[in-house]
Amino acid sequence: MVERCVANRFEGRVVVITGAGGGLGRAFARSFAQEGASLVLADVDKPLLEETADEVRALGATASTHTFDLAVEAEIKAFGAQICERHPAVHVLINNAGLAYGEISGGFEHLSLEKWLRYFAINSVAPLILAQALRPGLAQAKGVIINQSSSAAYMPATAYGVTKATLNSMTFGMANAFAADGIRVNGIAPGIMETPASNAFLTEEQKTRVAGMQLLKLHGTAQDIADLGLFLASDEARFIDCEIVHCDAGSRLRGWRG
Repeated sequence: MVERCVANRFEGRVVVITGAGGGLGRAFARSFAQEGASLVLADVDKPLLEETADEVRALGATASTHTFDLAVEAEIKAFGAQICERHPAVHVLINNAGLAYGEISGGFEHLSLEKWLRYFAINSVAPLILAQALRPGLAQAKGVIINQSSSAAYMPATAYGVTKATLNSMTFGMANAFAADGIRVNGIAPGIMETPASNAFLTEEQKTRVAGMQLLKLHGTAQDIADLGLFLASDEARFIDCEIVHCDAGSRLRGWRG
C-alpha cells in the first residue's frame, strides 16, 4: 500500500459528497476528513451513510448526514437550500452518487422510456440540478465540482455507459455555465476499482476481462479515485477546468482521442 501524505489542504472547507455510503463515496469522505474538511454526506442508504459518518467522526472530522432521492427535483433543491443556509460557502461538491449495477449495466434496447428517464435523471441530470441548488455557496467559495464518470462512457454499449457519456457532455456544459462564478467543474472516469459494489455485482471473468485491457497491470482501489479527487479539488489544480480525467491504468477501453 502506498503511504499517503496528509497536508490539511481542506482545513475549514466544506465538502459535500453524494453516494457517501458506498465504497468510492466513503473513500472520498475519509480522505477529505483526513485533510481537515467539514463534511456534508448524502446517500439514500441511511445505515451505510451513518457508518461513513461514524468513521470520519472517529478521525476528528465534523459531518452531517442527509438522505434524499436524486430522481426527485424538489428533494434536491430542498437539500441545496438547507446546506447553503447552514454553510454560506461550499468549497467542494463531489457528485459521486449514481446507478451502476443491475439492469442499467446490461443491454439497453429493451428498456422502457420510463426507465431511461430515471437512469438519465439520476446519473446525468441530477449532478447539474444539485450543483445549481448549491450554487450560492459554491460561488461564495469559488468552489469546485467533481462529477463521477466512468470508463464505460467511452464504449457506451450499456445504459450505464450511455448515461456516463451524457454526464461527460454535461460536465463540459456545466464548466461553461459555472465559470462566471469562478467555479471549476471536472470529471473523473475510473476504470475497474475494488469496491464492495464491484465485488458484489461483477464476476471474476468480468473483472479479469476489463483489467486485461489495462496498460499497467495494477489493481485499482477506491483510494486511487479519492486521491485524484483531492488533487482536483485542491488549490494545486486551480488551472484545471472542463476536463474528464481518466484513472484506469491506461485502459485500452477508451482508445485514443486526439
